[in-house]
Amino acid sequence: MSFINAVVAFVELEARRIRYNITEVITRVVQPILWLVVFGPIMASVRALPTDGIPYIAFITPGVILQSVTFVSIFYGLTIVWERESGILKKLLTTPVPRIAIVLGRSSASVIRAFMQFMIITPIALLIGVRIVPNPLDIMFVIIIITITSVGFSAFSIWIATFMKTRERFMGIGQAITMPLFFASNSIYPINIMPPIFKAISLGNPLTYSIDALRKTLIIGTLDGLITDIVALIIFTTIFTLLASIQFRRLIE
Repeated sequence: MSFINAVVAFVELEARRIRYNITEVITRVVQPILWLVVFGPIMASVRALPTDGIPYIAFITPGVILQSVTFVSIFYGLTIVWERESGILKKLLTTPVPRIAIVLGRSSASVIRAFMQFMIITPIALLIGVRIVPNPLDIMFVIIIITITSVGFSAFSIWIATFMKTRERFMGIGQAITMPLFFASNSIYPINIMPPIFKAISLGNPLTYSIDALRKTLIIGTLDGLITDIVALIIFTTIFTLLASIQFRRLIE
């Protein structure tokens, strides 16, 4: 029971932080909104990308949502680095809470920010004409996909943080990772038009499976191949949760 209580406590702490810093959440959606409102219509007018009959703005909407979710999650490790520098983390590690509970708690806390991004971006997508599947089963899978993606990339972020000594170094690594992840996925163009080497990279990119799953459930309304995407995301999340837990000792060395 203490394991669950620890996870819930971290989530509650994050909710309190957001309550007193709502401006940060709002400013983080500016870039995704520009992708939808500016980039989407421009590329849609070109009509050069094969999207299997899906309007281009609808095609990129899942990628834009998950770009925002991933950006928030990857930079979540910055909090860990700051807590190490301030000594908070050392005090936390003296408690009997298992390290994996700390990693899962921190990662799960990022889900709150992820869903706030989703709740801001989705209505804007609807306003510019994107049609979203209203099926309750699909919506349930949307919640699952965003949750696993956020937890997975947050755990990945915490794992990276175990190797970083300063916030500045972590910021540099985070910025070097986020955009390549986005462009080396099926976010703004289909995989089948990529050169072979980039197609291979895309198939090894966990964001590709998140976007594919969200596109199927949120835009297309099909469950075909969804299990494969979700299993890939679960494997990614499990691996980095375990790695971050194992490497957690580095944070206080």
